[in-house]
Amino acid sequence: MVAVRPYRPLGTDSAATSSSDPHPIQLYELPAAAQMSVYGPVVKIHPVVLASIGDSYERRNEGASRVIGTLLGTIDKHSVEVTNCFSVPHNESEDEVAVDMEFAKNMYDLHKRVSPSEVIVGWYATGFEITEHSVLIHEYYSREATNPIHLTMDTALQSGKMNIRAYVSAQMGVPGKTVGVMFTPLSVKYKYYDTERIGVDLLQRTRDAPNTTNGLTSDLCQVGGAAGRVQDMLATVLTYIEDVLSGKQTADNSVGRYLMDLVNKVPKITAEDFETMLNSNINDLLMVTYLSNLTQAQIALNEKIVVL
Repeated sequence: MVAVRPYRPLGTDSAATSSSDPHPIQLYELPAAAQMSVYGPVVKIHPVVLASIGDSYERRNEGASRVIGTLLGTIDKHSVEVTNCFSVPHNESEDEVAVDMEFAKNMYDLHKRVSPSEVIVGWYATGFEITEHSVLIHEYYSREATNPIHLTMDTALQSGKMNIRAYVSAQMGVPGKTVGVMFTPLSVKYKYYDTERIGVDLLQRTRDAPNTTNGLTSDLCQVGGAAGRVQDMLATVLTYIEDVLSGKQTADNSVGRYLMDLVNKVPKITAEDFETMLNSNINDLLMVTYLSNLTQAQIALNEKIVVL
């Protein structure tokens, strides 16, 4: 655990702190052009990150007011995509904050073995305020990542909902004088993989009935539900086209281009060829299922023979 002392706040703004210390925190700051090439105005967060933060808050030590952790993800020219995270043990008091930096380093090394493409993009903290200690913790992550982001998540629902905000730091003040750090908010968007979408849809179904329990649906039910949604979308498109042709609605050129692209992407195949391909895939699936059942039976028989 590494302990550091807090700096005095500058004014009453909770998102800016400073110090008259002769050796204040020096957060690494890229030039404006370089910042835009690394960090754009958008932070994309995956649902698994939010679930992990909420879980770490529920499992926090007794007496802990908040939890912090490392954000992992990827960086492109215009955005930061946060795909994973892990909590980091720490202790806070009015006088100092102690962060287990060795634990954070070891956890990151383990994550690198599983997902080499994920790098440290910043850190998170539960709550909706940026405190004096946040500047000190941010200084540590500034050594681990270039211009890291700071994510806050109101797990206590003090504002009535779980507000999620992202910030990036920048130095403020007169050169040679008192130096402070200002946290500038960034735009936040939510992104998910197809596998994450299943969990999000399941949570949406149980939102209005929190006391009920829903399990994951079978693959066949998921395919049926997806086919039903596609039919509903096609019905909406057909209604729009009919209204445009009848003059009930003004044509939109951008929508027309999207529809033309959609039509061009549909493979040109006859009904007979499609049926042949479908039957071939079904036969392959049945063969794989048969071989799997046969292998399972052979394993069970072998176990009984070994026992005898």
